[in-house]
Amino acid sequence: MAELNLSRVEMPRQDPLIRSQNFLEVALGYSATEALSEAARCIQCPKHPCTGGCPVGVDIPDFIKALRELDLASSSRILKNKNKLPGICGRVCPQETQCEQSCVLARRGAPVAIGRLERYVADWERRQDALELPLRLPPTGQKVAVVGSGPAGLTCAADLAVAGHAVTVFEALHVPGGVLMYGIPEFRLPKAIVRHEVDSIMALGVEVRLDWVVGNILAVDKLFALGYQAVFLGTGAGLPMFMNVPGEIFSGIYSANEFLTRVNLMHAGEPGYDTPLPMGSQVAVIGGGNVAMDAARCALRAGAERVFIVYRRTKAEAPARAEELENAEEEGVVFCGLTNPVRFLANARGWVTAMECLKMELGEPDAKGRRRPIPKPGSNFIMDVDTVVIALGTTPNPLVPATTPGLDIHPEGTIIVDKEGHTTKPGVWAGGDAATGAATVISAMGAGRTAASSINAYLKDPSDWPAIDQTG
Repeated sequence: MAELNLSRVEMPRQDPLIRSQNFLEVALGYSATEALSEAARCIQCPKHPCTGGCPVGVDIPDFIKALRELDLASSSRILKNKNKLPGICGRVCPQETQCEQSCVLARRGAPVAIGRLERYVADWERRQDALELPLRLPPTGQKVAVVGSGPAGLTCAADLAVAGHAVTVFEALHVPGGVLMYGIPEFRLPKAIVRHEVDSIMALGVEVRLDWVVGNILAVDKLFALGYQAVFLGTGAGLPMFMNVPGEIFSGIYSANEFLTRVNLMHAGEPGYDTPLPMGSQVAVIGGGNVAMDAARCALRAGAERVFIVYRRTKAEAPARAEELENAEEEGVVFCGLTNPVRFLANARGWVTAMECLKMELGEPDAKGRRRPIPKPGSNFIMDVDTVVIALGTTPNPLVPATTPGLDIHPEGTIIVDKEGHTTKPGVWAGGDAATGAATVISAMGAGRTAASSINAYLKDPSDWPAIDQTG
């Protein structure tokens, strides 16, 4: 085995005092020298455990080997053979709990920075402005409808197009990309990157129809009537969850979905744009995940004087990526742990002015292994705030299931699927957040890839399709 190099190459970032005042990308990316130094750390172990840790099965040692041999065209080709969105995944996927966690060097606390190398190769390919498309199989004459242009839908559409099928993506919003466009801020995922990778999928022959709300403009059954032989539902999880406490309807209290959509899609808070974002100077963001960090950091950039993360557990239990917590705190976001709002207060105009909170303590672990937060009796206190963003998670929008007879859902609203993504309705598949609830970009892509493989097999002989496994 090669000698272990545990000196992981850090990625340059904007200075916190500067970046907190702009929406430019925080992480600046590797230089060629830095990328080659990090790639050289990969020991090319024969069993490739990192590939097993990747939800879409990228041949990680092979793309890294090509990179360090300076064959970036081959490195990009290897990457995109399994991952059609490498520039996106290299920026926002939690590699530390997936491929990098499986790296042999992770046992010594210094896994190869696979995501950063993926980003480097994808950015190199984009700068060349010479898109290399995979070979498409001859047209099959069969049509597939994909509902939703988020990571699951885009991946499914790309794989089906390469297989020779005519694919149409129906997107409810006015731009493609789903959560990649409306949910993740520019400073973490530049929209030019999303547009480039969406364009690369459209270049495969995928048609994208914008402003089409399936379940409203037309139902899933209508898609079959229009000649589509199969349908994939990648509608995401865009329905926000709330606390259901007194005063939650006051003005100045946003769901994270609304707040981030105004900022990300409509440029609210940026000079030169007229999208309203009524916001005070003291902002509380309720929650401890990546979405909460995104909202807090956007609030700073939109002009808030002070921004607080209010979370009922400690920072150690927060589900946000460690680097996002670090970035937020470096930029001045204040973390208020073991704190839970129980009531919102407002002025005579109905605008939020404060929230009554309880202090919490941690009890026994819950089903997910995290210690349960328990209220401390008599610990009530008032926290003065004039804007609140609630970032407690999301569930799937019920519109499509409500208008699709035969499509069964779990009690929490996610679509019931088997291991191949097939739903309880024949000819309909689903994947990503619509089937799992809010999860990661790369896991949604893995579901889209799995479903595409299943749809392809189905289209070859629908009459020979086995009975649907409804166990989920």
